[in-house]
Amino acid sequence: MPILSRPALVEHLVRTRIAGDVATPRDNNLSHYRKLANGDRHYWLGLELGDRWTDEQDVLAVMAERCGVNDDPAHRSGQDTIDPDLTVDALDRMAARLRKAAAGKERVLFATGHPGALIDAHSRVAAALRAAGCEIVRIPGGLVADEGYVVQFADVAVFERGASLWHTHSPEPMNAILDALGEDGRPDLVVADHGWAGRAGQRGIDSVGYADCNDPALFIGEAEGTMQVTIPLDDHVLDPRYYEPLTDYLLDASGLL
Repeated sequence: MPILSRPALVEHLVRTRIAGDVATPRDNNLSHYRKLANGDRHYWLGLELGDRWTDEQDVLAVMAERCGVNDDPAHRSGQDTIDPDLTVDALDRMAARLRKAAAGKERVLFATGHPGALIDAHSRVAAALRAAGCEIVRIPGGLVADEGYVVQFADVAVFERGASLWHTHSPEPMNAILDALGEDGRPDLVVADHGWAGRAGQRGIDSVGYADCNDPALFIGEAEGTMQVTIPLDDHVLDPRYYEPLTDYLLDASGLL
């Protein structure tokens, strides 16, 4: 398949509901913004936000600016949106960081809390960086967190429990990896999502990641400079293959194809 132009990629994002009118409802978004503002650490995604974000309207303002949700606080239910142009802008910023990683032959760690949707996208980027001379971090065996195991498939760290890969927002799997690697094995860059990305950034590692419109913490992290890049998208659409043109665009913009 040819690499999509920016306008064609925007059209694809809207058609597949990766961006545009997304499936995540407005009331769910606002509930998560409120819980973050109320100090519920489940919604901090591994970041330490202190008392800097105690007003949910401030959270909404960041999400309108960086994700493209409706900025009207009176809009309480129904449809919400992700701005596809902001998605592509963030892909371009991520591409710049991947070019730097390739040029410096950096150590890069990949991880996902959304294995059912994003593992292939992460794995393809990992393979491209390896081909460019980067070292893709191989995590130690036997890591445990949250009553499960931290394992690696296709170069991507994931959380496993009961012989299944789990959707998780927890930062504890990333803690387990970084603690086991120690300072000598510390990655130069983490490419991830959810608490995996947030905790890496909080621990001072360059971190780029994907985030949905109901996961405001990583957007706040980028606003504060803890996250390098946060890409707004629906992080679990109907078919994981819908992410392939997005990944192709990212790899082409990174000079990795």
